[in-house]
Amino acid sequence: MSPRNKSLAAQRLAWQITTAIMAHGLGSASARAQSSNAPPASATVSTNRARSLPEVVVTGAQKSYQAPQSALPKLPEPLRNTPQSITVVPRELMDDEHSTTLRDALRNVAGISIAAGEGSSQGDNLTIRGFTARSDIFLDGMRDFGSYYRDPFNLERVEVLEGPSGILFGRGSTGGVVEQDSKVPQMRQFLDGSVSVGTDLTRRGTLDLNEPLTGVASNAAFRLDVMGTDAQVAQRNVAENRRFGLAPTLAFGLGTPTRLTVSYFHQSEADTPDYGVPWLLNTPAPAPRQEYYGFRDDYLNTRVDVATLKLEHDFSDDLTLRDQARFANYTREFRITEPKLTNTSLSLPLDESFVTRNELGGHSIESYLWDQLDLKAHVEAGPVGDTVIAGVEGGRETSDPTRYAYSGVPMTPLLNPNENADFSGATTIATQVTTTAYSVGVYLIDILKLGEHWQIIGGVRWDYFDASYRQSVQPVAAYDQAISDTSWRGALVYKPVANGSIYFDYGTSFDPSAETLSLSLATAALPPEKNQTFELGAKWDFLSDTLSVSGALFRTEQLNAREPDPQDEELDVLAGDERVQGINLEVVGRLTKQWKIFANCSYMRSELVSAVPGYAYAVGGPLANVPENTAGLWSTLALPWRLDVGAGFNFVDRRVASFTTRAANGLLEVAPSYATLSAMVRYHASEHIDFQANVYNLTDQAYYDGIHPAHVIPGAGISALFSVNFKF
Repeated sequence: MSPRNKSLAAQRLAWQITTAIMAHGLGSASARAQSSNAPPASATVSTNRARSLPEVVVTGAQKSYQAPQSALPKLPEPLRNTPQSITVVPRELMDDEHSTTLRDALRNVAGISIAAGEGSSQGDNLTIRGFTARSDIFLDGMRDFGSYYRDPFNLERVEVLEGPSGILFGRGSTGGVVEQDSKVPQMRQFLDGSVSVGTDLTRRGTLDLNEPLTGVASNAAFRLDVMGTDAQVAQRNVAENRRFGLAPTLAFGLGTPTRLTVSYFHQSEADTPDYGVPWLLNTPAPAPRQEYYGFRDDYLNTRVDVATLKLEHDFSDDLTLRDQARFANYTREFRITEPKLTNTSLSLPLDESFVTRNELGGHSIESYLWDQLDLKAHVEAGPVGDTVIAGVEGGRETSDPTRYAYSGVPMTPLLNPNENADFSGATTIATQVTTTAYSVGVYLIDILKLGEHWQIIGGVRWDYFDASYRQSVQPVAAYDQAISDTSWRGALVYKPVANGSIYFDYGTSFDPSAETLSLSLATAALPPEKNQTFELGAKWDFLSDTLSVSGALFRTEQLNAREPDPQDEELDVLAGDERVQGINLEVVGRLTKQWKIFANCSYMRSELVSAVPGYAYAVGGPLANVPENTAGLWSTLALPWRLDVGAGFNFVDRRVASFTTRAANGLLEVAPSYATLSAMVRYHASEHIDFQANVYNLTDQAYYDGIHPAHVIPGAGISALFSVNFKF
């Protein structure tokens, strides 16, 4: 059996297992609901250490879209006192929208735009505040490096921290980071989940089971999340997404001074990938939106396995030690067709134009072995309070990709592509690489409170990063890069009233050439890119703290951006300064007891400020994949008759695919702006069962979602998802 067929068979088996578990769980949960003596959902564990214990979020019981504070231990203050733009997408919002991918959840965050997959990497590829963030995705405070499409089935919420965050995360984070917060065990018994079917042959099931282990150990609990998805894409031929996920977590000592959590996360996918349509000069080719230019047997198979051990101990209410260790393994095999138009002018009729199928193929294994140790201490002396967070982290990351080269791949007509053609290309190994990187970071964050109105935050972090790159296929190559750098943060917070703050923040970060575990002759000798941000903002809570309003003026700069040398294509140079500045506004919470809102907007002016002579033509132009305006709204209203209704929109302004390259007519490749509308209705049939319908892209807007200098991916057309949600 071929690897492709094996993976498909595994996906089908996973779906069958998931539905069987769910069917069994429904029955057993019903029995438990009648006979169990477990405490009600509102019950809490009594403890005199409330200050030092983390916030417990109860699934299904969240009263608002608001998040009182970040889940990151390095950010212990409430969000309204934290001097940085942080948007939290909660589980409740993801459930209302029925988000099935991380990208769906992130569409709620202004200032983020989606990029298409690249030749060397697939999976989630994002731009935050104008700068790529493919390597700036984290899971429970640790880097989630793999090239895969993430499913939020095991997430309690998603946090987006905008602006450089070098003191928190080390290398990267030019425009910001995405932090995924996993679900954790709780001391109550419940079974939640959903079964969904939809247009485009969509089938999806999720299960969330939590069980206190009172017969095994006191204050222990087990939680299991399971997901299976098989879905095509509305108005995109051939493309299909198949995923299976499993996430068991075991926790001991909940509500006590010493807490131990052991978790495992698995996600596999067997997709028929979609690299969209080619560019025709500076616009997407005017082909019908459903046309697929690859082969029906194209594939993207990934497997993710992440094991994490976390130990926390409270020496007192004011002193906590925390250690988290992780091993992660990511595997990927793929053959994907990137369409390129050989017609570089409008002189040839479209019905005579042919598309070159640029085949991208290979396999890779990435690994991540990491440990993170934090100490948090708090002291008070009259009106002065001081919280210090110090830590050290480090480990090893590896990446071993093999890339293929193809010849003799047949072209296909632009207006009538044939996805059923036999793949007849000849395959050879183009590159075979082994990269190993060792890192260590040491950091200190100090939060000083001066009375009721003033707060000063300072932070410093030193990182060492040593990468070794080996290419074993001709031309054989070996490159090494060892760098050390320091990141800083300073902020001042003024609280005129208890429910509001005004702040100024300055922070830095750096991007080494080997950030993505790849080096070349062009990049090995280059020093890191340097980034800085300035932010002036305010955060206020209204309506008895049920509605949060925030806004910020910001400027983020990359002071020495890396680009290909215009004089020598084999080298890269630090070509110039890039800048993104603008404003973001956000309103989150509850307008009335029945009416919830999650809304934000962002204006970003991006430009190349200065450049080496070879890029002088681009100075003043916009940066790649940076929409000037983005906006989003989702609102849910609880009606009588056991009904909830929700609706929202997303707007993304026009974007250029690359600011350093031009089409054959000398213009920039531009994806036009778009707006999409969505809606939801939910009927509470009983205390335990809901019926929910979601409709996406209500107006069937034709738009381009992911962009890349070589191709552009159309967004999905109108589609619907019908779900039965259960909770016991």
